Amino acid sequence: MGKKTLVIGASENPERYANKAVKSLQASGHPVHALGRKSGNIGPTSIVTEKKIIENLDTVSLYLAPQNQEEYLPYILELNPKRVIFNPGTENPELYSALADEGIEVEQACTLVLLATDQY
Repeated sequence: MGKKTLVIGASENPERYANKAVKSLQASGHPVHALGRKSGNIGPTSIVTEKKIIENLDTVSLYLAPQNQEEYLPYILELNPKRVIFNPGTENPELYSALADEGIEVEQACTLVLLATDQY
């Protein structure tokens, strides 16, 4: 069984890295959930627009610019994932501290690279 992952910033646009990450997670056998501004689908995964509780979440993979992350912090803390991956362009030291204070691992990495190199 793979690591249950939530991609925040998901998009149906195949050019977006969040879209590529969802597809790569699917192909690697990880259960994946997608949260975006617009509903839609990436293969069999539905993009939802509501912040729903996901039980036993392992990883949150962020694809939001730092200025758009603040509103998601309470939600991420409520989900209590084991780790949050800050993909390139999402770096946010203030959120790192808030997450680490709650015992959530912070990783500055690229989900696509982690998957491609079997380090996910």
